[in-house]
Amino acid sequence: METTVILSRSTGIVLGPVRAVLTGVEKHWTWYRRNWRSTAISSFLQPVLFLVAMGIGFGSQVQPGEATGGQPYLVYLAPALVVVTTVQNATWESTYAVLSAFIWQKSYWGAVVTPMTPAQICYAQLTWIAFRLVSSAMVFLAVAAALGAVSGPGVLLALPFAVLAGMAFAAPVVAFAATRDGAEGFNGLFRFVVIPMTLFTGAFFPITQLPEWLRPVAWITPMWHGVELARGATFGTLRLLPALGHVAYLSALVAVGVVLGRKYFQRRLAV
Repeated sequence: METTVILSRSTGIVLGPVRAVLTGVEKHWTWYRRNWRSTAISSFLQPVLFLVAMGIGFGSQVQPGEATGGQPYLVYLAPALVVVTTVQNATWESTYAVLSAFIWQKSYWGAVVTPMTPAQICYAQLTWIAFRLVSSAMVFLAVAAALGAVSGPGVLLALPFAVLAGMAFAAPVVAFAATRDGAEGFNGLFRFVVIPMTLFTGAFFPITQLPEWLRPVAWITPMWHGVELARGATFGTLRLLPALGHVAYLSALVAVGVVLGRKYFQRRLAV
């Protein structure tokens, strides 16, 4: 990025929106290709170990039945875990990484004195997060296939739905992170939102097994919508109207996050 955008705002030069976003993504890619090892465990190894532990270890005790749609538990679990791991990766990419760019590395402040606007910096961050989610989900699916957790090509349809669910969570969290001056608020996000959302939104067992009063809480989470889409697409049980409802809800969360993110980036980075 440093070699691509070197002119300050005083020159009056303004980057086009597409070029500005691609320039921001290039900056993230330049950093990532030098430091990808620092994220390998959380992005790739941890989800695979989770699949092995839950799908093969615990799953060996679960017999195919009505709860699993007649599928072996490992196969039943795989499309849901694509969504789970994608949302978890989205959480990291939209919290500490964003806060670091504001406070510790201050890379946003370096970018905002170039022709990039605060809104374009926000869009570039969200585009990079989407790219990271796609790449991590693809790696997870490849490993799941190698472990025998994939029953057919239908699981590929889980990938776009997983990324949509991840972005539906990431976009509002990016906006939230843009309002923070420290990492204190992230602990509560992980403990009281991400972990319960992982355990109780239908990934490991149908939410019909939850108490009735708890089910509406699951329904408002992006992870539940993503799991329903991914699993339904994988096993061919997804119907048009429910699918449109899930996609509309997740898309609305993305839109709200983008609008709020743009607002808070503009407020914080205005120079």
